[in-house]
Amino acid sequence: MADGFIFSNVLFRDYILPFLLVFVVLFGVLEKTKIFGEGKRQVNALTSFVIALIFIGFVLPKQIVTNLVLYFSIALVIILVFMILYGFVSADAKDGFKPEKWMKWVFGIIIAVSLIIAIFWASGSLDFAINFLFFQSWSKTFWVNVFFVVIIAGAIAFAFAGSKEK
Repeated sequence: MADGFIFSNVLFRDYILPFLLVFVVLFGVLEKTKIFGEGKRQVNALTSFVIALIFIGFVLPKQIVTNLVLYFSIALVIILVFMILYGFVSADAKDGFKPEKWMKWVFGIIIAVSLIIAIFWASGSLDFAINFLFFQSWSKTFWVNVFFVVIIAGAIAFAFAGSKEK
């Protein structure tokens, strides 16, 4: 069972990890900025230690930092997945298929849309998003208007692209 796992233990999750995060980040900042002067590693470590102990003593700041770290981790994974997928499409091979510039844009948009859908699916809110976007009283009118705006924007872009070639 997952209750016995050390990383899900309340002591580890709610106290040790936030303490270490604040201590290490603050120590690194103090070392880099040299606020207390050159070669004051002990002073920087003691200051970081005390501030990290004070930090874990209060619930609200700890919850804020924990939530921010969770969202930051999720954002990093999303960006990494996008960059890996886009790297497959946009990389120029020495020999073989070389995608045109417009192909890179189209594939980038397809990857972005599919990644957004994957995020909704992974978070368990895909059904809510689909119901909200497509099964409301206003959704039919909204999507017809979006369709016409896209058609008009495409026609304008096509007209401007055609006039540049001459």
